[in-house]
Amino acid sequence: MSLDGAAAPASDREVAALVRDAAAPLTAVGGGTRLLPGEGGGDRLSTAGLTGITLYEPAALTIVARAGTPLAEVQAALAAEDQRLAFEPPAAPGSTIGGVVAANASGPRRVKDGAARDSLIGVTFVDGRGDIVRNGGRVMKNVTGYDLVKLMAGSRGTLGVLTEVAFKTQPVPPSAATLALDGLDPARAVAVMTAALTGPWDVTGAGVLPSGRTILRIEGLAGSVAIRAGTLTQRLAPFGTVQVTEGDADFAALRQMPRDMAAGGGAVWRIVCRPSQAAALVAALPGPVALDWGGALVWAQTPPDWLPIDLPGDLPAGAFGVRVHGDPAPAFPAPDAAVQQLNDRLRAQFDPRGLFSGMR
Repeated sequence: MSLDGAAAPASDREVAALVRDAAAPLTAVGGGTRLLPGEGGGDRLSTAGLTGITLYEPAALTIVARAGTPLAEVQAALAAEDQRLAFEPPAAPGSTIGGVVAANASGPRRVKDGAARDSLIGVTFVDGRGDIVRNGGRVMKNVTGYDLVKLMAGSRGTLGVLTEVAFKTQPVPPSAATLALDGLDPARAVAVMTAALTGPWDVTGAGVLPSGRTILRIEGLAGSVAIRAGTLTQRLAPFGTVQVTEGDADFAALRQMPRDMAAGGGAVWRIVCRPSQAAALVAALPGPVALDWGGALVWAQTPPDWLPIDLPGDLPAGAFGVRVHGDPAPAFPAPDAAVQQLNDRLRAQFDPRGLFSGMR
């Protein structure tokens, strides 16, 4: 048993046995740092006993870890070899690598290197029947015809209990620079980020902090970074004064934005939209906001009782929002009926008894 009383199996077989014997809904929990409000019903199945890096081959840019391994432990092992997870997962005390995969948690570098699922190369999980399934990595057992590696990323435990994950890694570049512009309104900030991301500068991050500071990141060899920063500064001169600093401290702040907003009180919403929608959304939201992914991701701090029905009716079109901190609230807009039907069929395939259905 774990400290909170949840079952804490120490192997795939123990997880499988617990799932086979389960008579009530189960929620698989690592550090619990990525649970959404209202998630986590039923009996807890902790991955705290599933820890450790089982394979790390720096020369092959490959790492394999059990799902309950702290994210900080994985990052420390990679840093010792001047490597990293390309997708820059947001961290929190207690965060686990399995939770990163379950939430498809991805930071500012997603605009260049993709999401967690794009670096994920293998998974082992226990499905709702209690079967151990392995897919990708060094071992392939594709029992259904699905690309299970991609399918499990972002599934939030609704299809099975992750027990081990494998990633491709990335060398840490020797140099980084941040370009910043202050005082831009949201529309001009999005225009700046779009210009930077669609040009030849190989930008690895583009966002806006709640202060209104628009930030862009360039990484690579020192000489290349200096040249690209210089030419991008020239390109952005019509938008205002561009400040160039070494490193990427502003992006560390952007990566932790939802946690910092939650500490400020109220509710926190995560809204994914088209960058062209971001300025209108920001204007309609009732509190501090931050933008990431070039304007495609909006973090919004709102009053506790704020709901998306308070938005003008035409704004949510094409966007999707979910409350990540505060009391449970409906996502907006309601899931598309066809997509919901596909999700239900997948859950029926992997979890025919509905053990994990309470974790949607």
